Amino acid sequence: MKILVAVKRVVDANFRVRVKSDGSGVELDNVKMSMNPFDEIAVEEAVRLKEKGIATEIVAVSIGPAKAEDTLRQALAMGADRAILVVHDGRAEPLGIAKTLAAIARAEAPDLLLLGKQAIDDDSNQTGQMLAALLGRGQATFASKIEIANGNATVAREVDGGQQTLELTLPAVVTVDLRLNTPRFASLPNIIKARAKPLTKTTPAEFGVDLAPRLTVLKVEEPPVRQAGVIVGSVTELVDKLRNQARVLP
Repeated sequence: MKILVAVKRVVDANFRVRVKSDGSGVELDNVKMSMNPFDEIAVEEAVRLKEKGIATEIVAVSIGPAKAEDTLRQALAMGADRAILVVHDGRAEPLGIAKTLAAIARAEAPDLLLLGKQAIDDDSNQTGQMLAALLGRGQATFASKIEIANGNATVAREVDGGQQTLELTLPAVVTVDLRLNTPRFASLPNIIKARAKPLTKTTPAEFGVDLAPRLTVLKVEEPPVRQAGVIVGSVTELVDKLRNQARVLP
């Protein structure tokens, strides 16, 4: 069983993002970058499936700048067998990413495609769904548990009313949620071994995909500063403020 895992290079989750002075985007110079946390969970799940003897090969894929090689090396250090980097400078939108992943999937013929449910930089939550549609495969999103048996994937996912369980016929596309697992830290020996694992570099043009953005970013701005709280002296005063200032009561 072959698993293809998509990973993305994003601003580190612990780094405070700064908006550019012209409002055209966020500052990426001298900023710590790392693997998207949801994608890290996807890699961990693929490695666990291999450790159980279910998966035989894990292929990590990333679409981004040449520096994304570091992100793929992290996936290799965690346990992926080989990696593919589609080198692309500049902004890429979910549909373009999905088309590129679909082309790679047609060439690699994986039994399972794992992705993070969303990337923490754009929060689009679209790539996995678009990928499944392009490939004509079954999909399950926000997976909190995955079991593979008899050519099927049983996926538990949390919904507003509780938990939903889906059964998919492989090959299929699954996007993962935070509750699925806790990613491991790559050990130093594995980090060293990852340097020798195969990593193929290619371009979107080789797959016949145009990653030129179709959307225009009009403006990026920081959220408004949260106002300080107020201590009220009585329930009557609280109700008055909720009704007349916050306007959350009729």
